[in-house]
Amino acid sequence: MSVLVVSGTGTEIGKTVTTAAVAALAVAAGRSVAVLKPAQTGVGPGEPGDVAEVRRLAGDLVTGVELARYPEPLAPATAAGRAGLAPVTPAEVAEAAAKLAASHDLVLVEGAGGLLVRFDEAGATLADAARLLDAPVLVVATAGLGTLNMTTLTGEALRARGLAAAGVVIGSWPAAPDLASRCNLAELPDAAGAPLLGAVPEGAGALDASTFRDRAAGWLGPGLGGRWDVRDVAF
Repeated sequence: MSVLVVSGTGTEIGKTVTTAAVAALAVAAGRSVAVLKPAQTGVGPGEPGDVAEVRRLAGDLVTGVELARYPEPLAPATAAGRAGLAPVTPAEVAEAAAKLAASHDLVLVEGAGGLLVRFDEAGATLADAARLLDAPVLVVATAGLGTLNMTTLTGEALRARGLAAAGVVIGSWPAAPDLASRCNLAELPDAAGAPLLGAVPEGAGALDASTFRDRAAGWLGPGLGGRWDVRDVAF
């Protein structure tokens, strides 16, 4: 695949760190990689956003593009309206991703929050951009109680729009997983209608860049260029 959309079942669940891990493995495999952030919210002018974090962890060989930035930590449509700024549109996202795909082996499009978070007042979403690109969506989910419902809803939303789920990655696997988290390893694929492709450990984003890159292959499965296997997860 040349374009992969990375979405989540919610906010603050490890999307950016997962995106960085996917990027790091692709770069290690000799692929040229770009990361595209359609709408960055909650970050002021001159402050590092998600694109900068992906490049910090995955390396400067990753091309980074941000289409729009809104200072308040809100959904893109709300943040754009309150700031008096133009919203980003799915067509703009698709155009930018297609241009990057012309010169990169892999383009990672990282959304804001979940799949159906609104870009504008008309209700356009990341799903609309994925449909224009005909790109698969990697779903980043939480580990514990409640994740099956959120992942099922995301999977249903993808299928209703004719979009393919590339798989699911747990964005922050706890150091001491509880019973729900352990059970969810087996149940998440059924909930998503897609394979479980990895589990990024909690705190991975706080690692130094060199350690992050060295360990990323152990967090993601072969479908994303790593060697992770759910049978190797230690409880």
